[in-house]
Amino acid sequence: MNVTKALNIMKEQGFKYTAKREELLQLFSDEKRYLTAKEVLQSLQKNYPGMSVDTVYRNLSIFEEMDILEMTELEGEMHFRFSCSTTAHHHHLICLECGKTREIETCPMDWLNENVDGGFEVTGHKFEIYGLCAECKKAKQKEAAPA
Repeated sequence: MNVTKALNIMKEQGFKYTAKREELLQLFSDEKRYLTAKEVLQSLQKNYPGMSVDTVYRNLSIFEEMDILEMTELEGEMHFRFSCSTTAHHHHLICLECGKTREIETCPMDWLNENVDGGFEVTGHKFEIYGLCAECKKAKQKEAAPA
């Protein structure tokens, strides 16, 4: 996903263009990681000091419904990022420190579907792996090292 494609999807679905919406989308394009509504609000309030958290949540929800953004829940809080450009089935590794994600194509459901008895039919799933990316892991190890 990119800003131009997102704006076109918005237009096709009858939503009007606003500079605030474009800036919100540009933020996701620039960050390339999961962001909370609070992070989005803090960034947008620099140019739009009167913007409310309700406006941010409303737009994030609209963009998620249009498949422009995808949402995950981390530590009880919703986080959003641009939807992946690939339509192929995949999952994500998500860094809990910086929010960066990496796509993985392996699906644990393949194994599960072959090894679960009882006639259970899976109709959908979401699989995310949380941890630390190499950079954040290195930084944490450096912080923990005795001086």
